[in-house]
Amino acid sequence: MSGAAQQQAEPAGAAGSPTVIRNARHRPSTLKLCYHLAVSNSLYLLLAPFAAALAHRLSRHPLPNLAAAARSALTANPPLAVALLGLAAVLATVYLARRPRAVYLLDFACYKPGPEHVVTRETFMRQSAAAGVFTDENLAFQRKILERSGLGQGTYFPRAVLNSPPNPCMAEARAEAEAVMFGAIDQVLAKTGVRARDIGVVVVNCSLFNPTPSLSAMIVNHYKLRGNVASYNLGGMGCSAGLISIDLAKQLLQVHRNTYALVVSMENITLNWYWGNNRSMLMSNCLFRMGGAAVLLTNRGGAARRRAKYQLVHTVRTHQGADDRAYRCVFQEEDASGRVGVALSKDLMAVAGEALKTNITTLGPLVLPMSEQILFLASLVGRRVFGLRSLRPYLPDFKLAFEHFCIHAGGRAVLDTIEGSLGLSAWHMEPSRMTLYRWGNTSSSSLWYELAYTEAQGRVRRGHRAWQIAFGSGFKCNSAVWRALRDVDPAEEVGNPWVEEIHRFPVEVPKVESVVAAPAS
Repeated sequence: MSGAAQQQAEPAGAAGSPTVIRNARHRPSTLKLCYHLAVSNSLYLLLAPFAAALAHRLSRHPLPNLAAAARSALTANPPLAVALLGLAAVLATVYLARRPRAVYLLDFACYKPGPEHVVTRETFMRQSAAAGVFTDENLAFQRKILERSGLGQGTYFPRAVLNSPPNPCMAEARAEAEAVMFGAIDQVLAKTGVRARDIGVVVVNCSLFNPTPSLSAMIVNHYKLRGNVASYNLGGMGCSAGLISIDLAKQLLQVHRNTYALVVSMENITLNWYWGNNRSMLMSNCLFRMGGAAVLLTNRGGAARRRAKYQLVHTVRTHQGADDRAYRCVFQEEDASGRVGVALSKDLMAVAGEALKTNITTLGPLVLPMSEQILFLASLVGRRVFGLRSLRPYLPDFKLAFEHFCIHAGGRAVLDTIEGSLGLSAWHMEPSRMTLYRWGNTSSSSLWYELAYTEAQGRVRRGHRAWQIAFGSGFKCNSAVWRALRDVDPAEEVGNPWVEEIHRFPVEVPKVESVVAAPAS
C-alpha cells in the first residue's frame, strides 16, 4: 500500500477482547530514497575524484621522500612550526572548554498502579452518577466523550476518586503523589544501581498539585538525599512540563560536574477532579488518569556512558503565551457555581497546530537531512520569490530524521492532528495511540510510557533517534531528541510496565466504543 501503513489483523485472544493488529512500518518511495541518499552523500561524491587524483599523484613518490620533504619543511622555519602547534593547542583547548557536556539517559521507569486502581468506562460512569452533582445531560455528555476518547478498559484512578463516596483531601492527594513518585523512583534506582546519595540534581514537575513542603522536598526526605542536592519543583506548566524538566536538568548538568540528575514527571488526580457542570471542564475528567515516570540522567563518562540507553541530542522549547487566545486555551478557573476546574477552549486544536509549526520550524534545521531542507527551501523560494501560489508548501519528511515518535497522548483529536500534520503512518503513531488506550492521558509522563512501549516491542536499535513532543498550557510546544546508544532487548528489561502484556498490543481501537450501562441494583 502507498502512504498508509498496512494493518494485518490477528485473531482476538478471547471473546470480546480487542483485535490485535500488526502495523507495517512505512517506507519512503524508491525515487525519494535514492534522492535522499544522493544528497546526503553528495560531499563524498564530489570529493571522490579529487581524492583519487591526489592519491594517484602521491603514489608516484616513495614514502621516504614524502617524509623527508615534511621534515625539511618543519626544520626550515622552526618558529613557524612552533606557532602552528601552539595555535592548534589553543584552538583545541577553547573547543573542549566551550563544548557542552554530553547528557546521557541511564534508564527510566513508569509507574504501574495495582489492580485496585483500575477504572473501566463503566466504573467511571457509575462513580460520576453516584456523585450526585452532574446533571443528566452532562452525564450523557461524559458518556459520549468516553465512547470516543480512545481510552481502554484498564486505565487507573487514585483511591480517593474510586471510593464511594469519593473523599478528595490533602492526605489522599499526598498518598497518591507518594505512591506514584516513590514507585517510579524505586524502580529506576534498582534498574541502574545508582545510590540515592549520589544524586546531585532533582527536578519534579506536577502542574496542579503543589503542596508545602514541595514534591521535590518529599523525595529528598524519603530518600535522605544529601544536603547540597539542587532540587527544583515545577508547577502550573501543563503536560509539556516533562520536557521542560529534561531541559532544566540538561542545563544544570552543564554546571554540576560528574553527577546524576533525577527527573520525576507526574500529575495528581485526587484534588483536581472537577465536580461541576461546565462541559469545557468536564473534558479533563474523561481523559486524565493516574501515572508518572522517573528518569535518571548523568553527565558522567566512562562506565556510566557505557551503561546508558540514550544520549540527549536536542531540546527545543517554544512558547505562544504572548497571544491571548493561546494563553487562555487551557485555563484553570472557577465555574459559575464557584467550583474550580481546567477549561479547554474550542481553539485548542488550532493553537496546538500553530505551536507545532513554530516548534518544528526551529527543530527542523537541527535534525532534517539536507535533502529535505533543499526541497523545503525550493518550495519557499518558489512561493515567496517567484510568486507561485499554486505551488503547495513542502512538508518535510520527519520520518527521514527519526525512527521513533513519542507524541503526548493528550487525546484522540490531538494525535489525529499530529498524524496528519507530520504525515506519519500508523506504525509511527502506534506508541502514542496504545499509550492513550492503555493508560489514558497521564499528562507529562505519557511520553515515557510511549518510549517504554517502543522498547517493549523490541524496536530500539543502536543509533536510532527518538523524537518526544508535547503540548502544555501557556501555550507551549516542547521537543526532545534522543539517540539510542545500544540495542534495547525487551527480554532483559525489568520494570517496563508493558513487558508482561505487550503480546496483546497493538490493538484496533474503534472510533466509538459503547459504555455498557450498569445493571440496576
